Amino acid sequence: MINRQIASIVHQRLSSGVPAAVLLGPRQVGKTTLARQLAADWPQGAVYLDLELPSDRRRLEDPETYLRAQAPKLVVIDEIHRVPELFAVLRGLIDERRAAGQRYGHFLLLGSAAMELMQQSSETLAGRVAYLDMHAINLSEAIPAGLTESVLWNRGGFPDSLLAQDDAHSMAWRQDFIRSYLERDVPMFAPPRMPAETLGRLWTMLAHQQGSQINQAQLAASLGVSAPTVGRYIDLLTDLHLVRRLQPWFANVGKRLVKTPKVFVRDSGLVHALLGLKNENDVLGHPVAGASYEGFVLETLITQAGPSLKPYFYRTHDGAEIDLLFERGGQPDIAIEVKRSSAPSPERGFKQACDDLGITQRFVVYPGNERFSLRQGAQAIGLQGMLELLNPN
Repeated sequence: MINRQIASIVHQRLSSGVPAAVLLGPRQVGKTTLARQLAADWPQGAVYLDLELPSDRRRLEDPETYLRAQAPKLVVIDEIHRVPELFAVLRGLIDERRAAGQRYGHFLLLGSAAMELMQQSSETLAGRVAYLDMHAINLSEAIPAGLTESVLWNRGGFPDSLLAQDDAHSMAWRQDFIRSYLERDVPMFAPPRMPAETLGRLWTMLAHQQGSQINQAQLAASLGVSAPTVGRYIDLLTDLHLVRRLQPWFANVGKRLVKTPKVFVRDSGLVHALLGLKNENDVLGHPVAGASYEGFVLETLITQAGPSLKPYFYRTHDGAEIDLLFERGGQPDIAIEVKRSSAPSPERGFKQACDDLGITQRFVVYPGNERFSLRQGAQAIGLQGMLELLNPN
């Protein structure tokens, strides 16, 4: 059993008086397991509804009567996007419970499509809902469970993939996961006339170009679609928490700045599955190894940094570059370069970029455990050490 950090956050928000919480994250990331555990321990009792099950959907044929009868229990509703009309009912019930003096959480809503759920819920539950993201298992959760950084990088952070009995079973799970997304979720969330096969080809292309600044026109030509269509495809993958767009940092530094976002497949295990890399030896022998490790490090740090640190990258046309820049209070605060090397050394462009922005906290994250000084005012640090630095508590 791997303890998930988000569990205590969900419990705290619902216990502190937030009427409803929306837990967002990709399929199979552990939302249902967490919600069932929370429901089992909820002091006032709880009821769990999975709207993919016909039996549970039948219980909501008269949703207002059924849900009102559950008070004061916590009601967990999984796959709520399947019945969007429930949001209007929830609003009235939340207001009723608040008027009756119930000050703890009323509803925990689970879903996979962030944008659609946030649009549906914000229209009716404004001021009544907290949004929480559940990410794949990260290093700070994996290490206490006896899992290594290399295993996490190779298999990715989806629980069933990470905890599979061997690499072959892990790879088979990820391939099935990709297939099920394309056959099941794409038709549910995608705009009309978006073929799942085309989206699958794009997903694989993004894995090949992991961490690159994507040229949508080139991708469109390869796929036989328009550039705006490629943009909508990437929007969908982003909404489903499968892809991340890392935005560039803009600053008035008198230089020509790169302004196109970087695009990452968020889970390294899915990168490897999309490219047919069955184990770590396959990964290390593939040209994507460096970019895959960089994406793994960046995703780990971004998901752990918290809302006070906003992530960007920085690049100029004359070669100054920062892989990951954290902004704090509107100012660039921490600069990170990623090197998959046991003897890391910062690039010249990293120093130039840090000097341009006046950043003194300069780190080179590498696959090691020691922390030591490097030239150009930077420090080498392992991923676990960087996590501890970002979250000292």
